[in-house]
Amino acid sequence: MSFTSDVKLELMTLPLKTCCRVAELSALFAVNGQVNITSEGVTLSFMTTSLPLARKVIRSVKLLYQTDVEVVSKKQVKLTKKNQYIVTIKHKAHTMINELSLMDESRGFAASIDDTLLRQSCDHRAYLRGVFLASGSINHPDSSSYHCEMTVPNESFAYAVKHLLNGFDLNAKVLAKKRSHMVYIKESEKIADFLRIIDATNALFMYEDERIKRDFVNSITRVMNMEIANQNKTLEAANRQLKHIAVLENLVDTNKLPETVKEAIILRKAYPEASLTELSELSEKHLHKNISKSGLNHRFRNIASMVEEVLDYD
Repeated sequence: MSFTSDVKLELMTLPLKTCCRVAELSALFAVNGQVNITSEGVTLSFMTTSLPLARKVIRSVKLLYQTDVEVVSKKQVKLTKKNQYIVTIKHKAHTMINELSLMDESRGFAASIDDTLLRQSCDHRAYLRGVFLASGSINHPDSSSYHCEMTVPNESFAYAVKHLLNGFDLNAKVLAKKRSHMVYIKESEKIADFLRIIDATNALFMYEDERIKRDFVNSITRVMNMEIANQNKTLEAANRQLKHIAVLENLVDTNKLPETVKEAIILRKAYPEASLTELSELSEKHLHKNISKSGLNHRFRNIASMVEEVLDYD
């Protein structure tokens, strides 16, 4: 079972106040619902490939409106060929459309989110929960990227959902697709906040646990890579200095070299893989005098210059 499925199953078991149930049901129909006009009059339908979600919609409709519903199951022709469940309300369809604020006189079905549905903070959360249940998905936190998205039927509704999400400072964005619009969140911290907002507590704990593990491993990897890179730089510098020393010893009388240069040569030959910091710390023990890191760096630059002069002279 996917992480998204786990989140949705948890959300479908939450106890709801009446106001929250109304807001959630409105969101569900706004995303996956449609209004039909038949010879029998106006009907309201909800479509999903999730049987538990279909049952949840039926339960909410019966609790809120005490009306019967019709349920039809049929195979999808395209894509995954899953069973599609169509929940249809004939009686009280008008009442539901009005009370769930599904129809905008100027823009049509599910083009906006009516403020009358969002009187309390819990209603905002419930509405977002409904949108996610209808069409949302979240990448598993152990994947290579963090991503949460909800696909909605039209642009104006997409921006209404984005506005609702960003009321919780989630930095949501909208992306136009061929026949729909996607509202998405990319930042791991914001996705965790979203799970908290829609009351997916167990999923949040799992998400945060996996995210912390992943971030910890990434941090350790970065530190190790930095240490390896630094060690490689140290070895490259030491090898370069040893080559310079070898050139000097072959081409000049080292007894005539300045004392400071001799000390640097003695330290480097004694400790061929040490960093300048380590050589500085070892200078007291080996030469009975403290030579700073910058002092050693200056001496090795002098050695490099001497080598360059000798080679140019030759």
